[in-house]
Amino acid sequence: MSIKLAILGILSWKPSTGYELKKIFEESSFLYWSGNNNQIYKSLIKMEDEYLVTSEIIHQDNSPSKKIYTITKEGLKELKEWISSSPEAPEIKKTFLVQLAWADILSDQELNDLFLKYENELKVQLIMQVEKNKRALYSPNRSTRENLLWEMISENIISTYNNELNWISETRQKLFKNNIIKEEEKMNYKIREINDKKYIELISATTPLSTENDALDLLSLCWEHEVYALMIHYEALSEDFFNLKTKVAGNMLQKFINYNLKSVAVIPNDIIQKGRFREMALEVNKGNHFRMYGNKEDAEKWLLK
Repeated sequence: MSIKLAILGILSWKPSTGYELKKIFEESSFLYWSGNNNQIYKSLIKMEDEYLVTSEIIHQDNSPSKKIYTITKEGLKELKEWISSSPEAPEIKKTFLVQLAWADILSDQELNDLFLKYENELKVQLIMQVEKNKRALYSPNRSTRENLLWEMISENIISTYNNELNWISETRQKLFKNNIIKEEEKMNYKIREINDKKYIELISATTPLSTENDALDLLSLCWEHEVYALMIHYEALSEDFFNLKTKVAGNMLQKFINYNLKSVAVIPNDIIQKGRFREMALEVNKGNHFRMYGNKEDAEKWLLK
C-alpha cells in the first residue's frame, strides 16, 4: 500500500494538515507505509498536482498559519477504485522465523532465552495495541457499520499477537517438555467479580516477581481476561521489590502506570512502615494508579472505587 492511498483514506474522513496526518499515522497500528515523515509532505504536493487533493491556508491570530488538505472528487474516485480492487494476501515476513530456522546450533538454554526475548517483545506490542484500542484517539466514528469495521481491524491485530504468543508457548512445550513451567502454573491467581466489577488477584508466584518482564506478564494476563484492575499479595513479590536500590519496584510500577493498569499491593504494615520503603509507600499512595495497603479489605475497596 502506498502512502498516497493511506492519505486519501484519512482525507476522505476529514480535511487535515500534514502535521495531523503525521499524528494519525504514528498512532495507528495498520495505516502504514515504508518511509519517513517527509514523504507525507512530498506526497501531498504530488497529489495536489494530480488534482487528488486541494489545499487552503488558514491564517490564525495567535498561531502560525496552517495548510489544510481536502480530498477532491477525483481523489475520492481513485480511493474507491483501490478499495474495490482485489485484496492482496498478507505477506509473512518474520525475522524471528529465519532466526529459528538455524537455531539448532544453540544450546537449550540459549534457545529458550531467544524465545523469551521474542515473547516479551510480543507482549509489549500487544499491550500497546490494547491501550491504543482503549484510547481510540483517531477513528472516524461516523456510522455503526464503520465503528464495527474499525473494531474488527483492532481485533485482527490483537488476535495476531495472541496467536503468536500461543504458538510460542506450544513450541517451547514441545521442545523442552517438562523443563519449562507452563505460564498458567507460574502464577496462582483468581478473577474476582464484585458488583459487576472485576479484578485479578495474584495470590502467589512460583518465582516471586522481580523484573519488568514480570510486570509485562501481569499486564498480558489482565488484557487476556479483559480485566483492568490488579491486586498483588506480598507472597508474590520478591525481596528485591522492597529494596529500593534494585529499582525493581519503581520499574514494575512504571509499567503499570504507562499502560493504565490500576493496581494495588497487599503488604503487611510492618513492611510498609520500614525504612526508605515507607517513603515510597507514602508517595505512591497519593496517586490513582498504584497503592499499598496492609489488608485485603482496604485494598479491594480502593481498587474497585
